[in-house]
This record gives sequence, structure tokens and C-alpha cells, in this order.
Amino acid sequence: MERKFGKALIDSNTLQERVRQLGRQISEDYAGKGIIMIAVLKGAALFYADLIRQIKVPVTLDFVQAKSYAGRTSTGEVRLLSEPEYIDRLAGRHVIVVEDIVDTGVTMQYLRKTLLDKRPASLKVCTLLDKPGHRRSKVKLDYVGFSIPNVFVVGYGMDHNEQFRNLPYLAVLEDVE
Repeated sequence: MERKFGKALIDSNTLQERVRQLGRQISEDYAGKGIIMIAVLKGAALFYADLIRQIKVPVTLDFVQAKSYAGRTSTGEVRLLSEPEYIDRLAGRHVIVVEDIVDTGVTMQYLRKTLLDKRPASLKVCTLLDKPGHRRSKVKLDYVGFSIPNVFVVGYGMDHNEQFRNLPYLAVLEDVE
């Protein structure tokens, strides 16, 4: 079976405008404060890079790599491939986790619990995409770029078997006979 992507679900200009809006909102919410922003790799890398350039308050960059998918299927289990460098320095700090997509919610629920155990002053979640129709775990999302239907998307950092991350827009991945 071959896979292809078609017309953009969300085009590049629309993505960039929403990222600017999210950056402005985060800047307003954290005016006078510094934040640690933790990107969930690899999918959030492009969104994260664009987002942090829009934020006007001091930002400490950090990363976590988590895996819960094999191809197009959620395994239901989260594996941390790497943890944040500042994991032991989160106490009393404002933390925002930046995710590409919250789908089942399993990964975000796991990350929230892990990070809350470090007693940050606040912990918020910023996701480019929310897919509520596929949720298995209830998670609180504080900043959401777009809500999308239950489709598999690629582009703007999101992949299928490590392909299509470099698309400047988001497209639905389709199966073709």
C-alpha cells in the first residue's frame, strides 16, 4: 500500500499567523516573568522554533523526547528517549510544554505527571494541534493552535515513519491502493 498526502489541511500562512497569535498570548500571560519551554521532540521542533521567536519574555529552551507511536498507531505506552536537561531545576519555575499534536493524550498525561513531580510554579501545555475525537486520557490544554478531526497529519515537523516533516504546511496522509 502506498501513502500520499493531498491538499493542505492547514496552509503555511495560516500556520504562521496562528503561531504569532500564540506567541503574543504567551508573552502577555507571562509578562515580567521568565519561562522554561520544553519541546517534545521530534514533532514539535518546527513549531517550537517559530513559537519561541514570537515570545517577548525571557525563555529558557529545553527538550524532551518521548515516543508512543509505531507508524500510524499509538502503542498506548510512553517511552522517554531523553529527558529535559533542566528536569531537576523546575521547582518554582514557570514551565510550558510545547507539543505538535495532542492525540490520545497518553503522552501529555505522562509528561504532565513527570514534570509536576518536580514542583514547578506553573505548568502549561501549548499544542499546535488538538485532536479531541481520538482522546483516551483527559488532559488540560492551555494554548491550542487548531482543533482537527480524527485524521493522520504530516508536515510542519510531523511525520509518518520519519518522512514528510519538512513540508511547510499540514496535510492529511492517505492510503492509496
